[in-house]
Amino acid sequence: MIATSRPITCCQVCNSRQLNSILFVGYIPPVNTMPVVESIPVEESAYPLEMLRCSDCGLVQIGLEVAPEVLFPESYPYLSGSTRILRSNFVDLRVESEGLLELTKEKLIIDIGSNDGTLLCNFYEAGYPVLGIEPSQAADVAISRGINTLKTYFSPDIARQVAAERGKAQLITAANVFAHIGDIHSVVDGIVALLDENGVFVSESHYLLDLVETIQYDTIYHEHLRYYSVGSLQFLLAAHGLEVFHIKRIPTHGGSIRVYSARKGQRNILASVKDQLAEEDRCGLTDGSCLKDFRQRVIRSKTELYELLAPLKRAGARIFGIGAPSRASTLINYVGIDDGILDAVMEVSSSHKLNRYLPGTRIPVLEESLLFSEQPEFALLLSWHIAEELAVNLRKGGFKGRFITPLPEPRILDV
Repeated sequence: MIATSRPITCCQVCNSRQLNSILFVGYIPPVNTMPVVESIPVEESAYPLEMLRCSDCGLVQIGLEVAPEVLFPESYPYLSGSTRILRSNFVDLRVESEGLLELTKEKLIIDIGSNDGTLLCNFYEAGYPVLGIEPSQAADVAISRGINTLKTYFSPDIARQVAAERGKAQLITAANVFAHIGDIHSVVDGIVALLDENGVFVSESHYLLDLVETIQYDTIYHEHLRYYSVGSLQFLLAAHGLEVFHIKRIPTHGGSIRVYSARKGQRNILASVKDQLAEEDRCGLTDGSCLKDFRQRVIRSKTELYELLAPLKRAGARIFGIGAPSRASTLINYVGIDDGILDAVMEVSSSHKLNRYLPGTRIPVLEESLLFSEQPEFALLLSWHIAEELAVNLRKGGFKGRFITPLPEPRILDV
């Protein structure tokens, strides 16, 4: 039998064995394991999910690496262009990059894990030569939009091939994928090999400080191998001769960081780096002290969600979920919500997740129009990080019930 996962016994960055448990979430199925509605239940894989912290370099990470073929199948359903906040963020990335960097219309811009090409479209439409590298079916969407895309996984070999065939890049981006790829040192080696001498690497990753402060345990899943602070990112990149010179906190995924780096000495280090490192010191992220009560806060949030939902169900209320993001899988499986509590989850008509069950459950994902025709008493906003926006839009669409947000503190919204 071929193993589809391997335990992580050493820090993914510094190779230390001093890994201390922060939170064990349970045995969780891959977030894209979604059987077709009304299919016969069959055996499904579930993998242990534990958040750990390296006491030597401070990197927070999970304790198991699942094979990318399991987590990111060719049929991977997520499309980044489906999220308004991401579309706006990628416009901002282009504008900020043009203001900070000396970009030219002659040199290549590459996006690693380019998905449907939404990030690169902003550069492409502005006249820059672009290349996406993306293994899933989302690459087909990008290609149909005119975005030159290699349908493959990024690796040092692919980096050398691209450099030889197309030249080196003035800008390489990795948005919401830099924490997803195993063997991170090999990845950074490939990035350095593909950057021209004055090139810049920009990563966008879910920010550990936001995760801890707003109890985002739902963003712990197997795709996310690492949870970066500025300090841990700085440590990783410095090991490859890259120097962080600018930081920007951005609102995507409930709170992320955009990190600019270049070869050491090539760029002036802006005050944003010192300021954010000082914030991490002040909040107890650098020494890990803020993580000590994180587990108890998560457990308290879990039980409070059950305490909120239980009397509603006893009174006969129907509860529909809104949105089926990857983070919903962790929340629902960790809390223990099933189809006896959540009747269904609503997704827009274009979603690849329609008419499938949420991972590890028999909760069906159905078309959003049912929310308005059925008018359940409550709607649980699983994409709670954009709760206000969702609630306003659904109210405008005609939903008359009440909204529940599961995090940071479970509550009924007055909207």
